[in-house]
Amino acid sequence: MDVVWLSRLQFAAATMFHYLFVPLTLGLSILLAWMETRYVRTGDETYLRMTKFWGKIFLINFALGIVTGITLEFQFGTNWSRYSAYVGDVFGSLLAIEASAAFFLESTLIGVWVFGWKKLSAKAHATVMWLIAFASSLSAVWIITANAWMQHPVGYTIRDGRAELVDFTAVIFQKFAIMEFFHTISGAYILSAFFVMGISAYHLLKKQHVDLFTRSFNMAMVFGLVFSLFIVVEGDLHAVDLAVKQPAKLAAMESHWKTTAKAPLYLFAIPDEKNEKNSVQIGAVPGLLSFLAFRDTNAAVKGLKEFPRDERPPVLLTSIAFKAMVGLSMYFALMTILGWFKRNRLLESPLYLKLMLFSIPLPYIANELGWMLAEVGRQPWIVYGLMKTSDAASPVAGSQVLTSLIAFILVYGLLGAVGVYLIASHVKKGPAET
Repeated sequence: MDVVWLSRLQFAAATMFHYLFVPLTLGLSILLAWMETRYVRTGDETYLRMTKFWGKIFLINFALGIVTGITLEFQFGTNWSRYSAYVGDVFGSLLAIEASAAFFLESTLIGVWVFGWKKLSAKAHATVMWLIAFASSLSAVWIITANAWMQHPVGYTIRDGRAELVDFTAVIFQKFAIMEFFHTISGAYILSAFFVMGISAYHLLKKQHVDLFTRSFNMAMVFGLVFSLFIVVEGDLHAVDLAVKQPAKLAAMESHWKTTAKAPLYLFAIPDEKNEKNSVQIGAVPGLLSFLAFRDTNAAVKGLKEFPRDERPPVLLTSIAFKAMVGLSMYFALMTILGWFKRNRLLESPLYLKLMLFSIPLPYIANELGWMLAEVGRQPWIVYGLMKTSDAASPVAGSQVLTSLIAFILVYGLLGAVGVYLIASHVKKGPAET
């Protein structure tokens, strides 16, 4: 049994499961703070009921995110000890800051929010939720910065056979980290918006608590509309940066094999990695890939053949993840724009409400595809251009990793089932009367 492959599979399973909960925490905390602030400003009890209804879902989701996140970090020591030994001075410092400066702050504030309803003033209680939202985003900053360093390592030197941090500001302020943060956080906000809109649609279709869920839908729709449009623009800028810093990933994303000036973009392509070509390619737009990558239709775009075979990412998986993610992003923008025009007649739009209800899983899929693109597209490097994944795994027996992988799947499967049951039960029950 291949230890590296099993370790990668285990980390992928743990990460993707953990990330089912992270984006909802990030986005729902903002929406909750907004709802509670509306209650403080207007005194309208409907906003209080909204805050408490969505707040319970937030707490269930947050608890599951904590459990899965803690076990995920352990894997850097158990499955990836060579990686930790080699880059721990850089990577470890960022995770340590996240835990001490953000995670513990967020956890403490959530305790204050849960138990402070009758002990704090309404304004102070709403302020706590804004602080929770800030702490959640701060936690994301450090984790995404750590990942961005793996994508584009800066601010380090190699000393005594390991990477050591020499310029902390270069690590945290590099362009790649800033753009990755805004892309990730926007995806999380879109997911949260569609989650709230989808559940609101469920109750509106049943004509239950119409006022409360109409307000919830419209607040989430505005939130989702802003970030659905923002992520399209940011994603384009991110691709321009990627063309310079990870050209092999860009070539894999677009199934681009030969270095070409005025490189075309294919609307549909199926890569044939063995023969280094596309078995199917349809709808070529001359110069469009060059323009998207370098803002010049005549620019040369490096093809996959320029890279050794053992330094190319898996082309099919990278390409599918990218194109599916882009397609879903267009869908989210379209549905939120449509929602803007239907916001005052939602009950008269049952087909639209049904589409929003069944759209709840789609942002989850898009977020997972985004991380799949980021991590699979970086292969064979665990730290781009610095350390290969094959050199990073712990020297352990494959049977040990397989045993822990099975255990993770069983435990996480149980946690997932419990989480879905608790949230679904709360959703069906609906908001309590104040």
